Amino acid sequence: MDEDEARSRVRAERAEVRRLLGATEAAGQQDREAENETGDVSDRAQPLAAQGMDDALAEGLRERLAALDRAEQRLDNGTFGRSIRSGLPIPDERLEADPAAELTVEEANARP
Repeated sequence: MDEDEARSRVRAERAEVRRLLGATEAAGQQDREAENETGDVSDRAQPLAAQGMDDALAEGLRERLAALDRAEQRLDNGTFGRSIRSGLPIPDERLEADPAAELTVEEANARP
């Protein structure tokens, strides 16, 4: 994958992940507000469960943003498309599926 295409993919995915993170954080805030409401709530645990799911999803999205940031750093320093573990080339097919891929498929599958 050439550098321009890689940068474009990383930037596009970062924008989408930021959008999803904003929506998830807003949903989490709504769940927190619902938890504090008084009234006839049949299941008081429901807002807590939703809040926990929102928090977990937001954490995953933050981790994805960090992975995209690392991919951009690799683009900047000329190591994009190479495994961070072995330095072996990461096939274009894998980078097209996941522009933030840091390992070859074999290395990722062998990871404990």
